[in-house]
Amino acid sequence: MDQLITLIAQSLVDQPNNVHTKTLNSNHTMVVELSVAKEDIGKIIGKKGRTVNAIRTLMGAAASKINKNTILEIVE
Repeated sequence: MDQLITLIAQSLVDQPNNVHTKTLNSNHTMVVELSVAKEDIGKIIGKKGRTVNAIRTLMGAAASKINKNTILEIVE
């Protein structure tokens, strides 16, 4: 899951070297923390949150194969 989110985020931002992900797992939930440069947060969120919602949809589709719920958090 980290690789998927990292690849998507790096293709969207101006500073792909500053993209980092961290995964926290529990029994039925996977939390992915995405960290990007401060200037690129708006590009990840998108207009009215459409871009981040699309990323969350892709995460949900990938996580359905392993029967887990996913949460994407954007951290500074």
